[in-house]
Amino acid sequence: MLDPLQEAQASRDRRDIDPRVGALLGEAAAQRVRARAPAPRREPERPTPAQEAAPWIEEGPSYHGLPVLKEPVWGWEIPTYFFTGGLAGATAVLGAAATLAGGRGTGTLVRRCRLVAAGGAALSAALLVKDLGRPGRFLGMLRVFRPTSPMNMGTWILSAFGACAGLAALPALAPGAAALAPAADVAAYGAAALGLPLVGYTGVLIANTAVPVWQQTRNTLPILFAFSGAVSAGGLLDLWGTPGAGGEMAHRFGLVAKGGELALSRALHREARIVPRVERALRTGRGGALLAAARTLLAASALLDLLPGRGSRLRRAASGGLALAGTLAIRLGVVAAGRASARDPHATFEMQRAGRGAAELARKEEAAPGEAAPAMPSIPGVDATGKESSQHGAAP
Repeated sequence: MLDPLQEAQASRDRRDIDPRVGALLGEAAAQRVRARAPAPRREPERPTPAQEAAPWIEEGPSYHGLPVLKEPVWGWEIPTYFFTGGLAGATAVLGAAATLAGGRGTGTLVRRCRLVAAGGAALSAALLVKDLGRPGRFLGMLRVFRPTSPMNMGTWILSAFGACAGLAALPALAPGAAALAPAADVAAYGAAALGLPLVGYTGVLIANTAVPVWQQTRNTLPILFAFSGAVSAGGLLDLWGTPGAGGEMAHRFGLVAKGGELALSRALHREARIVPRVERALRTGRGGALLAAARTLLAASALLDLLPGRGSRLRRAASGGLALAGTLAIRLGVVAAGRASARDPHATFEMQRAGRGAAELARKEEAAPGEAAPAMPSIPGVDATGKESSQHGAAP
């Protein structure tokens, strides 16, 4: 015996008319209908390239998962420029410090620092021109002097630094230019003075944008880039095998900077974690992998430096190579994290809801001296300190 539901199913024709719902009447009631081919088995849908590139589409309301900001269009030239510019500026500072310290055995260090500073300045300018497309665009940035623009000031700093570093390195490049040694010494001090802002201004440049992860870490990025430049300077001179007291000075310079850079890399995550969604770009994807690799390389380099016993030339060279790779990976990782953060609309939304960026600065300016700034607006799952609240979806 069939139950009523099975009887109804059996009485249906191939037009799938359920007699319990309606009767098939009229001229077309006797029309024959061909048997339907079985429906093909549907394979599970694969994510589209847009969904793979934007996994946050299903995570919350947004305009079709589209980003709010345009991601940076920089190629490999800009993060490499961040690296070479920091290296050049830090070596100029180290060379000037070695000149002031004097002493026997520092002559080789001073000469090499001047050569690296000049070469790094030339390579940095070439990378910028390559990114801009033609030299005229680089020269066009020198038509104005705008202290409020980090990009404009960076162009002026690099141009003046390159002129000073080139003059300082001239006696080492041309033995017949020994008469220029006094002028070269003065130029070396000028390059050192300009090298200090050169190593860190790139961090100010990218922090002065609307990219959430860069804007959120604006207090840490410039200092991190400055320490990274010092690490790369010490690493290159270790790899080069600088002899004598100058080599020991450069080695200690780089070792101290490695400790500072490792601490600042943790501070970068801590500052970004004030808005948890923003910190995600530093932990996941290509940016997270590069930053994790940078920390590993720097830790391995510092470990080689701290091994007991007098450091051999081979060990110092290995430490220097690891340090250079780590500092380059930091620049590449920060730029890659910025691209991912710009593509994530929810990172932008949470920054705005947390009152960060321009709204935060406006509150500070409006607050009278001696008065606290207005409280930061709460966002779902985040308390006033930026930590995740215990109750999801509501701040305590």
